[in-house]
Amino acid sequence: MSQLLESIEIETGKNPSASVIWMHGLGADGNDFVPVVNELALDSAAVRFVFPHAPMRPVTINNGYVMRAWYDVSFGDLEGKSRRPDAVGIHESQAQVAALIERELGRGSRAERIVLAGFSQGGAIALQTGLRHPQQLAGVMALSTYLPLADSLPQEAAAANKATPVFMAHGLFDPVVPLVMGAGSMTFLSGLGYTVEWHQYPMQHSVCAEEIGDIGAWLRKVLNA
Repeated sequence: MSQLLESIEIETGKNPSASVIWMHGLGADGNDFVPVVNELALDSAAVRFVFPHAPMRPVTINNGYVMRAWYDVSFGDLEGKSRRPDAVGIHESQAQVAALIERELGRGSRAERIVLAGFSQGGAIALQTGLRHPQQLAGVMALSTYLPLADSLPQEAAAANKATPVFMAHGLFDPVVPLVMGAGSMTFLSGLGYTVEWHQYPMQHSVCAEEIGDIGAWLRKVLNA
């Protein structure tokens, strides 16, 4: 088994019994969403937040520049025209996140008390991993993103996570991952029978205060916090 991804960890209380594994977007790192934890109003719950750093890899859309990325991405991917997404990279990151889930199980968080979350590329990996994970999770949160490898999901989906709550949010004016990609993924998942809580906000490829409030409310609900 490969080495676990390096991560930043924050615990909101002693002996946490719940975990949120939160993946950053392209070119960022695990520090990206650390400041959000204090804004989620989870003071009464002991939750371990795990913010892993994606591996370094060349990214086609950025002229092959090497940066932190969960998988390679091209212009065709973000225009909805690509027929050959980086399935290898996506599956590698899926396995790495699954390994982080296993570590949380070993540290006292039951699977049904683990949330996978992510922004942009990180949200794509949260969806890819969470909906295929063999044990029931507390929820999957996907921000400003889309469902990768959608064609294979009906065959690969885990029955244990068919009823797992999914939170999706998107900016109305997102110039990086167009709203139509996120909304289309939501419609696709809903058609497969998933329960998707959808939010959209007057912002670009970012997060906003209203969204953070909605994320906190959703986390409190799925973690019974």
